[in-house]
Amino acid sequence: MSDTVKESISLLEMLPDSEQSLAYEFIKRLVLAWDPDYTKLTPVETARLEAAEKGEYINAEDIDWDN
Repeated sequence: MSDTVKESISLLEMLPDSEQSLAYEFIKRLVLAWDPDYTKLTPVETARLEAAEKGEYINAEDIDWDN
């Protein structure tokens, strides 16, 4: 997790629940505008894909299947 994400979480935690919901919806809209069909790879996913293409494989147990 990047420092920016960690700091963003800290800031969100300071807000009352109603404002956290508003911030969440805003972030969700930003993500959908950036990648409407959720097909873009994150930097971590790109690195893993490149490693796999070079014959380096990822252990299935290391994958967080819930995210």
